[in-house]
Amino acid sequence: MTTSRATSRPAAGRGRAASREPRPAYECDACGHQPPKWVGRCPECGEWGAVVESTLTGPTVSGRVVSSRAPAEPARPIATISAAPARARPTGVPELDRVLGGGLVPGAVVLLAGEPGVGKSTLLLDVAQQWAAGAGSPSLVVSGEESVSQVRLRAERMGTLHDQLYLAAENDLSAVLGHLDAVKPGLLVLDSVQTVSTPGTEGVPGGVTQVRAVTAALVAVAKERGLATVLVGHVTKDGQVAGPRVLEHLVDVVLHFEGDKHSSLRMVRGVKNRFGTADEVGCFEMHEGGISSLADPSGLFLTRSADPVPGTCVTVAMEGRRALVTEVQALIGATVAGSPRRTVSGLDSARLAMVLAVLQRRTERLTLHDREVFAATVGGIRVVEPAADLAVALAVASGGLNLAIAPDLVAIGEVGLTGEVRRVAAVPRRLAEAARLGFRYALVPTGCGPSASGVTPENMRVMEVTDVRSALQAVARVSAE
Repeated sequence: MTTSRATSRPAAGRGRAASREPRPAYECDACGHQPPKWVGRCPECGEWGAVVESTLTGPTVSGRVVSSRAPAEPARPIATISAAPARARPTGVPELDRVLGGGLVPGAVVLLAGEPGVGKSTLLLDVAQQWAAGAGSPSLVVSGEESVSQVRLRAERMGTLHDQLYLAAENDLSAVLGHLDAVKPGLLVLDSVQTVSTPGTEGVPGGVTQVRAVTAALVAVAKERGLATVLVGHVTKDGQVAGPRVLEHLVDVVLHFEGDKHSSLRMVRGVKNRFGTADEVGCFEMHEGGISSLADPSGLFLTRSADPVPGTCVTVAMEGRRALVTEVQALIGATVAGSPRRTVSGLDSARLAMVLAVLQRRTERLTLHDREVFAATVGGIRVVEPAADLAVALAVASGGLNLAIAPDLVAIGEVGLTGEVRRVAAVPRRLAEAARLGFRYALVPTGCGPSASGVTPENMRVMEVTDVRSALQAVARVSAE
């Protein structure tokens, strides 16, 4: 019996030692999913050949007791802590400062994501130039996709050749940190985070493991040195930020740079902001000389004509907290056999289909089930909020009935399935913007007019409508005046 107990103890020791040996693990290099075994196709994202083998070290037994230690800095009453180090510093680009909440905070890490060719590098080169000229500290632009000569050509075209603006082309994280030690900038722009890798981490450049490690290292350096950092990120086919989801949790601010390549309009939309509101939108205009801020972009989304044209209606859309007067156009095609086309540009196709069904059911003298319908916005803006339903309905009815709507009328409201016009948010702000641009008539849902808010925009007549039918009658009365 003694011999049996003696021989069993080394076996237990070997079992504990085996739990600390490296064990194989598998991780998808596209989405970060960790399947229990190797598979050819990732069960999470569906990518083929993306599952790679990694090695996990350390004990597998959890529940260790963590002892306390003295903190590096003791906790202090909140009233005694200075907020000066966290004050935002303007970048010199007004629309970007609007989205950031006043500017860049020292030590903050901003992730700017957008489709290729939308203008991310152009915008950030302008930001780096403005920072170098006005912040009193150098700015460093590190490009992992272009050479310094290519960036120099763009800077020459934009006129951003300041002495305190430094350029470097690197794909290694250690070299990037070396540039930070040499230049000691106040602003770092890394274009892009998917092109930088670190040799001590597994995975290919741009993979989940590499992107996570590079971002975590840059966040630590930014916090330690008080360095404002802007990371450029790619997006996937569905418009999401490429890389692991933890990337958005590591950074302080997440911005999406949007825009149609065939339009000069660009928008920076805040998605996450630890230093301000996350619902702001900045407008920019791309041109041959670079990019410039648009403080008043409403005029881009309107078509001014001398005579009213059937098939058009103006609404006021909210982009963040900014009201934008936008024109909606509709064209009713010929009668076709089978299934007619429903084509949209800048609008939600599902909401257009719902509006067409409501018009077909709730109005007289309007037949749409066998006719082609084309609907679009002007200027390349995308309007998907329900507040544009009434304008879409009036534009379609105007085109189908050949009834021209007064050019100085705006329509605001959500259309329900029974044809009623529902309330929407920020109606006073929308009306104030329309009145500022010279519109004299407005159709709003019941309960959103002057009787509810107590405020009537100057030189504007606000009419409350209950449903689509009453809205069409109000349009006819305004056109007859």
